[in-house]
Amino acid sequence: MKRVALLTLAMILSAPAFAAGDAEAGGKLFTKTCGGCHSIGEGARGGFGPQLNGIIDRPAGTTTDYQYSDAMKNSGVVWTRDKLAAYIEAPKKVVSGTRMIFWGISDQEKIQDILAYLETFQPK
Repeated sequence: MKRVALLTLAMILSAPAFAAGDAEAGGKLFTKTCGGCHSIGEGARGGFGPQLNGIIDRPAGTTTDYQYSDAMKNSGVVWTRDKLAAYIEAPKKVVSGTRMIFWGISDQEKIQDILAYLETFQPK
């Protein structure tokens, strides 16, 4: 029994950890999946979607250079990492009535990669 427990522990410890995500992979996914509507980085501004600099821990619907839907402005959502993960997976489940036209991403590894990328644009 101890041997099975040790083997299980060894497998868990050697498995790749996706919780933190891969920012480089997330950047590529962001460009392909999100970049058509959202900008991020130096010079980012609202366009078809709001700019996403400093998105983590920001209240939803609060940047001044974008016209948010009433649903987003009145959602009461604060974009924690977990809330963003849920939103990327299923936007309309998190903010019913959002204007965002996006079906979501079901692959949790890809979501974590995008979040890791977004985190690189947080204020220091």
